[in-house]
Amino acid sequence: MSYKEILASYKDVPGGMIEAFHAIQGQYSYLPEETIIEAARVFNLPVAKAYEVATFYSMFSVNTRGKNVIRICESAPCHVAGAADVVAALERELGIKMGESTSDGKFALELTECVGQCQATPVITVNGKVYLDVTPAKIPDILAEYK
Repeated sequence: MSYKEILASYKDVPGGMIEAFHAIQGQYSYLPEETIIEAARVFNLPVAKAYEVATFYSMFSVNTRGKNVIRICESAPCHVAGAADVVAALERELGIKMGESTSDGKFALELTECVGQCQATPVITVNGKVYLDVTPAKIPDILAEYK
């Protein structure tokens, strides 16, 4: 489905632009500029307002990034439980630093705030799927699910 079709399908839905942006990002892994401009037209808003929505929410990205978005919780409980070691393992395995994407476009690394799973820290998410009690030793198996 094209981004224009996605936007049109949410035109009359309350909160439709946010829902459309989720669907578009699910397809492209980010929100290309033309999709934001088209959203402004479809939802009858100034382009600046559409950009405000696209850039306000941390789950959206207006920059190209890898297909599988790995987010590492940077809250205090995860930090104390060893999130820095998990970050180091991810960076080592993927050959990229936090905030970067792999050259093949398969993975992106991002920090995020609390994901509400403090009972089992450190926590990472991959495309929204939550992984609890993550250790550096678990990283290769987690990544293998997405290769």
